[in-house]
Amino acid sequence: MIETLYIEREIVNHPRSRLICQRFPNAKQILCERYTEVFNPKAQNFRLQKLRPAMILAKKFKNFVLKAPQGYSIGADHNYYFSHMLNCLYDCRYCFLQGMFQSAHYIVFVNYEDFQYEIQQTAQSVAESEIHFFSGYDCDSLAMEPITQFVDSFLTTFEAIPHAFLELRTKSTQIRSLLERPVVPNCIIAYSLAPHETSKSVEHKAPSLAKRLDALEKLQSCGWKLGLRFDPIIYQSNYQTQYRELFNKVFSRLNLNSIHSVSLGGFRLPEKFFRKMQKLYPREKLFAGPLQTKSGTTAYSTPLENAMIEFCTNELLKYVPESLLFRCDP
Repeated sequence: MIETLYIEREIVNHPRSRLICQRFPNAKQILCERYTEVFNPKAQNFRLQKLRPAMILAKKFKNFVLKAPQGYSIGADHNYYFSHMLNCLYDCRYCFLQGMFQSAHYIVFVNYEDFQYEIQQTAQSVAESEIHFFSGYDCDSLAMEPITQFVDSFLTTFEAIPHAFLELRTKSTQIRSLLERPVVPNCIIAYSLAPHETSKSVEHKAPSLAKRLDALEKLQSCGWKLGLRFDPIIYQSNYQTQYRELFNKVFSRLNLNSIHSVSLGGFRLPEKFFRKMQKLYPREKLFAGPLQTKSGTTAYSTPLENAMIEFCTNELLKYVPESLLFRCDP
């Protein structure tokens, strides 16, 4: 899977670095001073690197916890996100990461303890109210779990902060570590879901809808809180039929009492990211859809987006109460 490991000299002997290196005994190891030497140069081709990405083991020094974008919320007044990884195992055409980063290589920041300390301090600053921390904004929370052991490490932290909720955003079926441990009540396993046709055409390398639903059922049976993320809503000429069928499939297999929240979001990208992604994949049908750019953002026209969100909202309200439904448009 990984043929090349770049490792910052400062953390080459870090216990987590050693464990990850043991997972890839045949990988070529290259030392560097800072990950930016490998990750940031402009003369790189994201599309080509995505075919055979390397992994970079690095140390993060600041910005461990960041405020979530405006509109990125599932009910709490205080919302933050953190990224122990940059880039994703999957290759979804709508993903903004390919427009934001120069490189498709995976970065793992091995100094988890610094993230955890910042999370604890941030949570203590609002000890009187619920606070949410989102993982999976710049990566998939679970896809690399056998390698990174991220979940095991961070769930221990959140168990000690009951008013702080951790959302693990994912498309992955790597849930063994969750199934084999006691449920953490303030953890939400949130799956990004799309109609089968859409997933097959634009969510490359990601588990199928059927496999994600299987994973959700297993997590439900163990008592984990679940999040359902229909984000982004992708336009197709028959989107009404596709999303109606999707919601029927999902809620025929999941119990309402296991669902923490459901969210909807429209397809939108900063114009700069969109133009870069369009150049990477000039024949991608998604980018030739009914999109328009306004005020630096590329999205569906406001009337079309509102019609799609309204339709999906009305359909979802057949299954869940309005109190569990959120529109997320960061």
